[in-house]
Amino acid sequence: MAAADLGTAEWERSKVTNQDLNLLKKLGITTKPKAVCFPSEESYPAPPMGYRVSFVDHLIRGLSTPIHPFLRGLLFVYGLQLHHLTPNSILHISIFITLCEAFLGVSPNWALWKRIFFCRRNGSPNVAYNIGGVVISIRSSITSTSNSLTPFKVGARGLYIREENHGCAEDNIPPFDGAEKILRRRSWDAEATEEERTSTEALMTRIHELQNTRGKELSGIQIIVYFLKSRVQPLQARKFPLWKYTGDEDVDRLSVDLEVKDLEKLVRKITSLSKKDSIPSSCRVKPYSATHALPKNHPNLVSLPPLPEGGEVEERTVISNDNQEASSFVNEPADSRKSAGSAEKDAASEDTTSAQSPPPADSPKNKRKRGDVEDSGTSKPEEAAPLPQKAAYDPYLASIISS
Repeated sequence: MAAADLGTAEWERSKVTNQDLNLLKKLGITTKPKAVCFPSEESYPAPPMGYRVSFVDHLIRGLSTPIHPFLRGLLFVYGLQLHHLTPNSILHISIFITLCEAFLGVSPNWALWKRIFFCRRNGSPNVAYNIGGVVISIRSSITSTSNSLTPFKVGARGLYIREENHGCAEDNIPPFDGAEKILRRRSWDAEATEEERTSTEALMTRIHELQNTRGKELSGIQIIVYFLKSRVQPLQARKFPLWKYTGDEDVDRLSVDLEVKDLEKLVRKITSLSKKDSIPSSCRVKPYSATHALPKNHPNLVSLPPLPEGGEVEERTVISNDNQEASSFVNEPADSRKSAGSAEKDAASEDTTSAQSPPPADSPKNKRKRGDVEDSGTSKPEEAAPLPQKAAYDPYLASIISS
């Protein structure tokens, strides 16, 4: 039996507190004139013209407008709105972009993303959430760790973020529609093609090295600390990538350095670290930056989520008759501490044969235009040794404590 979608019944009056406002101010998110505005007494969002619905929990995990092209692409190819993503999913995307730009020295890579992540509904076979209704999950072939993140009350701290024009309205955040149902698409399960796997093998090998070099292991908590200390929002469209970060005077910084106590409190807020857990002050691996430049002839494999070649593309195919509906859900209710990746042990390969090249749907809704960037992800970097079969790399998930 298909799950009942809660739809508009989930929305409630926003409960943004003064503590939330002070935090957003410290992070530099509210310092720009009219960057955000707050709901009054409405129980159902009514964003003013030019604004989109978001949450405090999204902003403190790296979201700002205009949004990063990679996030724009993910929303489009998965057929989602911002409020569909859980805060844990937003954090996964932030860490992935930081990992790519600061530690791999490449733009966030769609082919690499498909080797690590896939989407699942958040709910149960009987109930499906709309707010926070989609979880970005880790493929079971990547990690077998049971993880937990900080709980999140769905919809409790909503606000409106200003939608900045990034040159083309088609390229920005989709207009808010709180009643739009989440439909599982074949793109949710899309895996990297053989050509994409070959082209990203050097990146996968490097990720393995970053996690497993004794004494210089790069952990997820280090990556979180790095982007919070840098004061650059990973999910914002920026003038420069993180491998060109210049420090205190960087044009993409939103605020001055956070005080140590504020930084540590924020890290614990968005992860499940307790006061007994130490917060690293720096990374064991030196990130690329303006003062630590990329090596000469360093390849930058460009691969964005597949927007159309010089035209428009319709939404990805909707799976209208999903015979494995129950297994496509991740049971992560509003106040759960269950991780996005822990409930899908063996479902990563589900429907992947038909998902490798998802065809366009019949609906003309939400068409997007492509920029000038190639999306094939097939440019081959220099060859590298194949990744060992039993390598359990997890460079960004060490911020998630094993339950």
